[in-house]
Amino acid sequence: MIRTGPRRALSSWHVRSPAGPRIRPHAQGTLSSRYYGSSTSDGPKEPPSSVSSNSAALCKHIRDIIVATGPMTLAKYMQLSLTSPVGGYYTRGQAIGGDGDFVTSPEISQMFGEIMAVWYVMHWQMLGSPADTVFVELGPGRGTLVDDVLRVARRFPRFFASIRVVHLVERSPELRRIQRDRLCGPTETGAGAGSVGAADAPVEAVSRHAGIPVRWHDLLEEIDMAAAPAPMVMAHEFFDALPIHRFEKRHDGHWSEILVDVAPKNSNSNSSSTALAGSASSTAFRFVKSRSVTASAAMLLRDSAYASRFSKGDHIEVCPEAARIMAQLAAWITSRRGMALVVDYGQDWTQGDTFRGVRAHSFANPLDAPGSMDLTADVDFSYLRHAAKDTARCFGPIEQGAFLHAMGIQSRLDQLLRAVGDDKPLQTDLVDRYKRLTDPYSMGRIYKAMAVFPAGVDDTPIPFAPPSKDSLNRPNVEKTTSSGR
Repeated sequence: MIRTGPRRALSSWHVRSPAGPRIRPHAQGTLSSRYYGSSTSDGPKEPPSSVSSNSAALCKHIRDIIVATGPMTLAKYMQLSLTSPVGGYYTRGQAIGGDGDFVTSPEISQMFGEIMAVWYVMHWQMLGSPADTVFVELGPGRGTLVDDVLRVARRFPRFFASIRVVHLVERSPELRRIQRDRLCGPTETGAGAGSVGAADAPVEAVSRHAGIPVRWHDLLEEIDMAAAPAPMVMAHEFFDALPIHRFEKRHDGHWSEILVDVAPKNSNSNSSSTALAGSASSTAFRFVKSRSVTASAAMLLRDSAYASRFSKGDHIEVCPEAARIMAQLAAWITSRRGMALVVDYGQDWTQGDTFRGVRAHSFANPLDAPGSMDLTADVDFSYLRHAAKDTARCFGPIEQGAFLHAMGIQSRLDQLLRAVGDDKPLQTDLVDRYKRLTDPYSMGRIYKAMAVFPAGVDDTPIPFAPPSKDSLNRPNVEKTTSSGR
């Protein structure tokens, strides 16, 4: 039985000072999430001068690969653009926040992380209050979410005492340093400096949350899952940034793969150019279609539904890396009796043309200046659920607004409003941030939550409903239009 105590403990939490500019309702033109670009009409933003040289180097690197080996998959282009040591986007470390390219829910309001913490406490109890746990975050951004979770966890002594270590899966050396400073204190004071690896990236440190160790990993599989106790995993805006493959249905019923190629000079069709540093020339990239069925198409589109439910010219996006990671998580969660919460934007069916670039809080051509912008695609939650179906139980997804309201965010807002007294600007700010998280026309609908629990668990986690039998059998392969997203 799940007790309701964790929700009552909200009453004495403090108000965290809002970070960055205040966000007004639906102010996408001021600060955007990854899903929503700027509503302004100023046109595409140029890459900042501070990243121009890195982008030029990465552009040349991608061009050289294509010239040597032929057009590359969109998945390879995304992987290089985001994580390549030769100027990859996430090596910058300043992507998130008012001064970056987008904001995430934890950066918008402390209420988001607080609600997540309460959810973990409640379901730790549902799993029998295991004495030993680890908290794992995939793609922890600036460390705001895990910091809020640990701050709130201290109000539940038994739960907090169970956390033996925090594992953060993060490839970016710069983001690791930002996470270390938030969780362990500024390094200039010597607090929490810990050990570092390549490019001075933190590897291990001691947090300011009662000295809980923090360990960083490039990949999930670097964690010793066989030895680790019960995992509590958070994947917030993680799966949307994993590399996707895109395919187009051909007239003969087979699928061509959409690839990235170097565009001919002076070509303006479906391409984008990037000026190379120290050169009068430029490199342009464009999308092209494979002439034959690729190995990726043959392997990923074997389900008969892909052949029967789409017409000539239709596009679909598939993320095999997401399925691989989800299968790993499901096996770990069942074997060690843990749990996971996935929060991301997307739908519960196959996606089509959602691949986008986000730069300076605006949408940008994703083939322009690789390394200078975030690249994302909507998550197919049915694909994640299908990857986990043989080893774990998945619940949801449900809309973020519904999840947060069911977990008590409105009560938490009322408590914070009382705590700030007659400070009208701060009251307005708190309400605006609450609306940003929950409003269906902002982040409340397109962002969704899905829970993963061990295969043998009979209870249904709050606030989810039991999964239907049909939802477990196969991915929800449906033909959709852009208006349906």
